[in-house]
Order: sequence, then structure tokens, then C-alpha cells
Amino acid sequence: TISHYLAHKFYRELRNNTIRRFSIVVWVSFLVSILIFAMVASLGFLTFGGSCSGLILNNYSSKDKIMSLSRAAIMISLLTSYPLNFTGMRDSVMDLAGVEEEKRSNTLFLVVSISLLSIVTFLASITYDLRFVFAFNGATWGNALIYLMPTFMFLKCAKKMPELKKEIAFVRSTGIFGIVMAVIGTIIAIREI
Repeated sequence: TISHYLAHKFYRELRNNTIRRFSIVVWVSFLVSILIFAMVASLGFLTFGGSCSGLILNNYSSKDKIMSLSRAAIMISLLTSYPLNFTGMRDSVMDLAGVEEEKRSNTLFLVVSISLLSIVTFLASITYDLRFVFAFNGATWGNALIYLMPTFMFLKCAKKMPELKKEIAFVRSTGIFGIVMAVIGTIIAIREI
């Protein structure tokens, strides 16, 4: 699961938390994840070639007992990571609404949690094809996170530094590229419905 928005919580909970120790934990975690994903992707492609499904488990028979255990492991992973992702979403919604930490009572947490869970559950109940969700999410939020938000942050900081004309031009072109990629990705995602 992608939980970058919980990094500050992970840092606070790290024993003897220093930036150096946290950096080591992050690097090792990413390297292990990359190796596992690369191995699974390579073996999946070597097994099924070009007809490989986006979710590799879909290529295996539903009667395959080992793959059924893998499907169960995926389900457990999704169920156990959901509270972490939900906490990040709930906290972000309250941040965007301008609710200060001191004013976040148990009652408010309960109301916001029930409201968000209701919306998420409703959307999940009407969504049958997750390919669109992933494609649309990547086209919009992925591009925003990779191209647009860093562009906005840099341009805001660079207002006070007019000597960075070349850098500002490059960063603006990166932002425009992000917008173009978001539009193209969104159009492709919608066409695939």
C-alpha cells in the first residue's frame, strides 16, 4: 500500500528516531519492495507472456489451491492496510476543512469516520472494474503528485528569487507536461470504460 502521507507518524513511532535511521529504514523498505515486485512481475510475464492480466492471480485457475491462498493473502493485506489508509484520508479531510487538532473530539472523529466510510462503501458497491479507478487515479492524482504539486511549491518559493529564471521556465514546462499527461491519461481511462 502507498502510505507516504503517514510517514510522519511512522517517523514518530520509530525507536531512537533520527533522520538518518528513518532514511535507512525507508531505503531498505523500498529496495526490498522493488525486488519483490520485480521478481513477481518478471515471473508473471515469463509464465503468461503478453496475455498476462494486470492482477497476476487472475491468470490462474480458481481451483488452484496455492493461488487461492495467495488471493486470501491479498484480501488480508487489503483489509489490514485499510485502517492506515483511512486514517490518512480522515485526517486529510479534517486538515482541508481547517479543523485544528485541539478541536478534534471523539464525536467529530466518529461523525467524519461514519460519513467517509458511507461514501467509500457506496462508491465501492457501484464500482465493478477497478482498472478504471486505478487508471483515473493515476492520471489525475498521480500526475498531480509527481508534476503539479512540486511545480506549485517551487514557483511559490521562487517568487522571491528572480535570479532563477531558467529554473522557473523549466519547472513551468514540467507543470505543463504534467497537465498534458493528466488530460491524456484521463481521456484514455474514460475511453476504456
